[in-house]
Amino acid sequence: MHLSAVNIGHNIEDQLKGRDMLTLLDYTNEEIAYLLHKALLMKKETLSGKMPPILPGKTLGMIFEKHSTRTRISFEVGMVQLGGHAMFMNARDLQIGRGESIHDTGKVLSEYLDGVMIRANSHGAVEELAKHSSIPIINGLTDLFHPCQALADLLTMVEVKGSIFGKRLAYVGDGNNVAHSLVIGAANMGMHIAVATPVGFEFNQKLFTLAQKIAIANGGSVIQTYDPVEAVENADVVYTDVWTSMGQEEEAAHRLEAFKDFQINDKLVSHAKNDYMFLHCLPAHREEEVATSVIDGPNSYVFQQAGNRLHAQKAVLATVLK
Repeated sequence: MHLSAVNIGHNIEDQLKGRDMLTLLDYTNEEIAYLLHKALLMKKETLSGKMPPILPGKTLGMIFEKHSTRTRISFEVGMVQLGGHAMFMNARDLQIGRGESIHDTGKVLSEYLDGVMIRANSHGAVEELAKHSSIPIINGLTDLFHPCQALADLLTMVEVKGSIFGKRLAYVGDGNNVAHSLVIGAANMGMHIAVATPVGFEFNQKLFTLAQKIAIANGGSVIQTYDPVEAVENADVVYTDVWTSMGQEEEAAHRLEAFKDFQINDKLVSHAKNDYMFLHCLPAHREEEVATSVIDGPNSYVFQQAGNRLHAQKAVLATVLK
């Protein structure tokens, strides 16, 4: 779907108001395209100094069970730029960290806040929080999904490639939460996606089947392979993530061995298109999942991608909290 074809009237904005952002599976292709379109407009306004404070008096609570750089800073800055306020809350400092139920926590936070962004260990816990809250809940990362990252990824692709319908995306690495949301988002945009993982580190199969159906419905496709060369062949976009995520440190040695042939390096990207773009959600472990020559090379857009977390999330905040 080309973003210029998005209906930017009030119908989509109205149906998004007050919605949770737990996974992109809950959003249609038109709704995702609308958020990307809004993010592009808001980024232009912000960089020109013309972004109006459209969320005055609104407060976003931010609950963190995991460490964060990009998620915390981008959401906090985003709320400030929109005229609102963001409140950092370490989960250990809340009563939920001492055994208060998620049910009670959701009810209480709904009395104080206009929305909650939560970066959590368990996706099920975030779903339960949303169930018992009367305010929008935004998933800042769980073990299963990272939807805000995927929106920033798609936004960066659109900025660099224009229409991404029919473009080829290669994801090489761990079939993790980042991969899940990226593939679901790209499938909604009609991209042709190849996911390459080592044996034993595959993409969640239930989600893979759903992504295939979404892609086919939108003119795209999704394949799974154990061969990174096959995935990267003729790719417009090459994407990877760390091989060992937070909470997997005890598996580091095993993962280094399992992923050793999946590094994004000059030899591998030689199979992609000459004007391919390299993306990584960061933080990166240079000379592990990606060679320094690639991440610092002319085809790398990782810092533009990181910056777009701010603008993609502002589009979500301005829509669901408004």
